[in-house]
Amino acid sequence: MREIRDEIEIDGPPERVWSVLMDFDAYPEWNPFVKRISGRAEKGAKLDVRIVPPGKKGMRFKPTVIAAEPRREFAWLGKVLVPGLFDGEHHFELEDLGGGRTRFVQREVFKGLLTPMLGGMLDNTHEGFRELNQALKRRVESSQTPAT
Repeated sequence: MREIRDEIEIDGPPERVWSVLMDFDAYPEWNPFVKRISGRAEKGAKLDVRIVPPGKKGMRFKPTVIAAEPRREFAWLGKVLVPGLFDGEHHFELEDLGGGRTRFVQREVFKGLLTPMLGGMLDNTHEGFRELNQALKRRVESSQTPAT
């Protein structure tokens, strides 16, 4: 097992962060790591996700949503080929810090037989997390859209 985690504090309430995060159609405009998500943000739904880690080729996968709690958490579980080979449980977590601020945590737990052999790829993925978090912060903080 291996976990990658990155967090950032954002000057914006969880409602606004959630709104930007759930606007999948706008991802190509601002998101340098998760280039595309299609599907419903509902527990049990299948997504179609395309990520591009820094310096690597893009990857497309079809995870299942395992958590969709507005303004708190959005998570999915992806599996490569067969369960147990290389599984990733990806989480976006929002913590209300009060005063219109949010702590945004992005983390993924990787499990499976191939996990120890994919260390280099996971390092690039961690850098992708950092880039996404910074881009989300810029997007939320520059947004004039009222929180919903």
